[in-house]
Amino acid sequence: MLNLLDQPIGAISAQLADGKLKAQELIEAAQARYDPKLNGYVSWAPDFARQQAAAADAAFASGNRLGALQGIPISVKDLYGVASLPTFAGSPRALPLEWRREGWLVRRFRDQLAVVMGKSHTVEFAFGGLGVSAHWPIPWNPQNRKVHYSPGGSSSGAGVTLGEGTALLALGTDTGGSVRIPASVTGHVGLKTTIGRWPTSGIVPLSTTFDTPGVLARSAADAAFAFESIDGEHVPTLDDLGGLRLAVAEPFFWDGAAPGVAERAQEALRLLEAAGAMTRDLALAGSAEVYELYRSGGIVSTELYAFLSRDLPAWIETLDPRVRKRMEAGSALPAWEYIQRRNRYAALAQGGAAALEGIDALVCPTVPISPPPIAEVTDDAYTGINLRMLRNTCVVNFLGLCAVTLPVGRDQVGMPVGLQLTGRPGAEARLLAIARAIERLLKRKDVWDSPAI
Repeated sequence: MLNLLDQPIGAISAQLADGKLKAQELIEAAQARYDPKLNGYVSWAPDFARQQAAAADAAFASGNRLGALQGIPISVKDLYGVASLPTFAGSPRALPLEWRREGWLVRRFRDQLAVVMGKSHTVEFAFGGLGVSAHWPIPWNPQNRKVHYSPGGSSSGAGVTLGEGTALLALGTDTGGSVRIPASVTGHVGLKTTIGRWPTSGIVPLSTTFDTPGVLARSAADAAFAFESIDGEHVPTLDDLGGLRLAVAEPFFWDGAAPGVAERAQEALRLLEAAGAMTRDLALAGSAEVYELYRSGGIVSTELYAFLSRDLPAWIETLDPRVRKRMEAGSALPAWEYIQRRNRYAALAQGGAAALEGIDALVCPTVPISPPPIAEVTDDAYTGINLRMLRNTCVVNFLGLCAVTLPVGRDQVGMPVGLQLTGRPGAEARLLAIARAIERLLKRKDVWDSPAI
C-alpha cells in the first residue's frame, strides 16, 4: 500500500474532496519529512502551513471546493511574493515589502487554498545554474545524502523540497534552465512554459525578456495535473506512443556529455522507437549562435543590472561575487548592441519554431553533465561548470520555445539523468502528454519508477 504522500496528487486531491483525508493530516505528514540538513527552505513556515490547512478543511466542511489543489502542500521559490513571508531573492536581507505582493501564479494556487509550506532557496536574483550561494547554506541534492552534490539552479531549493517530501509541487522560474536543471539533477519533472503564457507578476525579475514561471513535480502525472488545475488547458491522454514524431537534437546537445548521460537518453529513445515512436535527426537552427551570445554576456546580465540599478540599488554592493561578475559584464553593453541582440534573438526564435513544424518534440539530455559535488565548484571552476550545466536548457529559452524534463535513469556516478522534450511555443499540454506516456513506459521497463504515477 502506498504511503499517503507517495500517491499521485490526483488521488490525494480526490480523497481530500470526499472527506476521506484532512488537509491538516496531509500537512502534518509532509512536515514530518522536513530535514533541515537539506537546506531546501530559506523560510520554513510550519505554523503558517497549519493555518492554511485548517482553512482548506473548513472550506471542504462547508461544501466549498475551490480547486483541485485545495489542501495540497507546495513550496514557493523565494523570488515569488507570498503575503505572509519575506522575500530575499537569494540576497542576505529581505527585499522591501512590495516584493511580498502575490502575483498571478501564486494567486492561482492560493485561490484554490493550496498550502504554502515555505519559501525555497534560490541563487541570488536567479542568476546561476549550480545552486550555490555566498549568503545562505547551499541546498543539498537529496539524491545523495553522503556527498554534497549541486541541487541545480537557480531554483536550488525546489527539487530538494520535492525530494524530502515536504512539498508535492514546487514553484520555480526559468530564464535559462532554472526549473529544468534542478528538476533534472534531483530526479524530478520540470515544466518550462512559453514566454508570456503565464504572467510574471509578483516575481523578482532576472530578465524581462526571457523570464518564465514554471513548476517542478515528482512525476509527469503530477505535473500534468497541476498544469490543468492552474492553466485550464486539458492534457490529452496518449494510450500508446505509436506514430509519435520525435526529433533527435544535433550533436551540439550531446557533445561532451558526462559518462552515462548520453547513454541513458539514447536508451530511452530506443525504448520509444520500439514502442512505435518515429525518430529522425534535426539540427535546430540557431542553437550554437544563441549559446555563444549567452556566453558573451547576452542580454540577461544587462537586464538584471537595469533592474537592480533602478529598483534595488542598495543590494548591488552585497551581491554574491559570482553574480556580480556576470552582471557587470552586461552593464557595459552599449544600447545599440543590446537592441541588436534582442532583434537577433527574435529572428532566431522564428527559425526555431519553424524547424519544429510537424514535430511533437525535440529530444536531448536536459543537463549534459553530472551535478558536481559542491566542493568542486571553486571560484576558478565556477564559470565553466555553470555554462555546461546551462548549455542545453538556455537554448530553449532564447529561441522562445517550451520544454519538459523527466528522469530516464542514472549516470555513471549514480545521479539522475533528465530527458528534455522541447516543443513549439504553446505546446505545453502536448509535451506533458508525451512525458506522461514515456513515464509509464519507463516504469513498465523498470528503468525509472517515478512516485505518484
